[in-house]
Amino acid sequence: MFLENTVNHKEQFGWIEVICGSMFSGKTEELIRRLKRAQFAKQKVEIFKPAIDVRYDDEMVVSHDANEIRSTPVPAAANIRILADTCDVVGIDEAQFFDDEIVAVCNDLANKGIRVIVAGLDMDFKGNPFGPMPALMATAEYVTKVHAVCTRTGNLAQYSYRKSRKDDLVLLGETEEYEPLSRAAYYKAMLKEKVKDMEVKDPKEISKNSEKTNE
Repeated sequence: MFLENTVNHKEQFGWIEVICGSMFSGKTEELIRRLKRAQFAKQKVEIFKPAIDVRYDDEMVVSHDANEIRSTPVPAAANIRILADTCDVVGIDEAQFFDDEIVAVCNDLANKGIRVIVAGLDMDFKGNPFGPMPALMATAEYVTKVHAVCTRTGNLAQYSYRKSRKDDLVLLGETEEYEPLSRAAYYKAMLKEKVKDMEVKDPKEISKNSEKTNE
């Protein structure tokens, strides 16, 4: 379990914490846990999420386990800089959906003495680094990578496998759309998809074309 630092008012600078991992790994659950501890300590806390994330609630950050905390939906990262200026602690969920300015926003807040806690997917459904998350992980003081359990092997899962054939990078969904997979299970599933997409010709047709070519 991550044992967080507390705000030191003698220190003029804050810091950035990043919680990353696949879907169903407990990222939001861990974010909410840290934020509620700060609230219990009477610290001024503000939570933000992308306005596009309305899966559970328009204004609440909600984990897959139905744990929740009130948040402010914002359309762009720049809004956070304005709204969080007087906070002790700022929480940001689903950071991968924000524009690249989220990196500068988090650093600006930390430089003002604010503790910034960010949660998000580190990889998209294709297994590539997702949006601004790599830059956030690089500039953060603390990075916590959490894992789900693979639905096919029971091993630790770090990939978010998309069940549907939709190719949009951003596709909000739950267990109907995604499942967490281990490295082995993920690449087996991706290979199976590639085989399905291959154009396999009739051997007889190939033989006929070959004979015509040789004539």
